[in-house]
Amino acid sequence: MILFILIAVLLITIDQIVKAWIVANISLGTSMSVIKNVFSLTYYQNTGAAWSMLEGQIIFFAIVTIIAVGVCGYLLYKNRNGAKIYSLGLSLVLAGALGNFIDRMRLGYVVDMFQTDFVSFPIFNVADSCLVIGVILIFVYILFEERFKGVNA
Repeated sequence: MILFILIAVLLITIDQIVKAWIVANISLGTSMSVIKNVFSLTYYQNTGAAWSMLEGQIIFFAIVTIIAVGVCGYLLYKNRNGAKIYSLGLSLVLAGALGNFIDRMRLGYVVDMFQTDFVSFPIFNVADSCLVIGVILIFVYILFEERFKGVNA
């Protein structure tokens, strides 16, 4: 279980470092192409969730995050000797939730920076990536739970 908590702490740290770098090096609303027509870094301040849904609802997001962190922490503890893929998914969700929570409480918005140039998709950040990958891992575990039992995979 300690390993998965350390993974979460590492990912939160990476998320905050990347966000600080973006704020220090790219002007708000400005893009910097990384791979032409594929991927850019764009400094964006998001007061909502994906696609700026529920803009300005900081109290709502704070409550949801506190509940999510509590549930993930409990499930991580409960699964301390169980399937590693499930624990990894939980630690990624924990890291993503806390990474964005830190921004919301400290700044009143979330710093987003990764933009796909080849498809219209919301600008996102490291924490968002952790959330998505974590949820996918949890779903994979749920779908194939029987295969993971006794394997400690």
